[in-house]
Amino acid sequence: MFNHRSHTKEFLDGAVGQKDLELNLKELHTINTLLGGYAISTNALKTLDLENKTLVDIGSGGGDMLDVIRQWTQKKGINLNLYGVDLKEECSQYAQSHLPNTLTFIHDDYRNIENHIKQIDYLHACLFTHHLSDDQIIDLIRFAIERKITLIINDLERNFIAYYAIMLLTRLFSKSYLVKNDAPLSVLRGFKKKEWLTYLKKAGATHYTVKWKWAFRHQIIVYG
Repeated sequence: MFNHRSHTKEFLDGAVGQKDLELNLKELHTINTLLGGYAISTNALKTLDLENKTLVDIGSGGGDMLDVIRQWTQKKGINLNLYGVDLKEECSQYAQSHLPNTLTFIHDDYRNIENHIKQIDYLHACLFTHHLSDDQIIDLIRFAIERKITLIINDLERNFIAYYAIMLLTRLFSKSYLVKNDAPLSVLRGFKKKEWLTYLKKAGATHYTVKWKWAFRHQIIVYG
């Protein structure tokens, strides 16, 4: 089952009650913090010119990744305008309710983001692309290339160690039925490096990096 991506939809991609959604988002924040998932994105940002630029986090969920970027740029003394966009209105409302008002969260499809923000320099996607089909991922890369926007992707490697480890951890410690189901499934919907290289080629990308990162992630930068 690790040879090909799973196309089984996660529970999170369907209708979810507000309390269940918020518990899911809180537990995902804990997992990302403990397993170093956020650091993969800030590591990518270190290589980019961010001063007085605008970054949009697509599939921003509870907004915690965007808040990590906010805190990181503050420590570095970097002025970076930050926005999050998510298809689930409940996610954007939750993010806006518990995070600083210097962050703006938008309920919409990322493909409509230019209706809300005039100038976009960076698109960032953390644990977003595994929710997409192969064709949708190629479309996302093309979307960025056509607009000369640099795209940063931080997502899961499809790996049997990662799968069984997260299954065990969530069964032992998670209180969220969403996390218990979706966390292992997310790994099965994750990627091999050769798949990223295929997506990039099909999308027409010519200037990019694809790096493996601990724990079982890929960091992709497509330069605009």
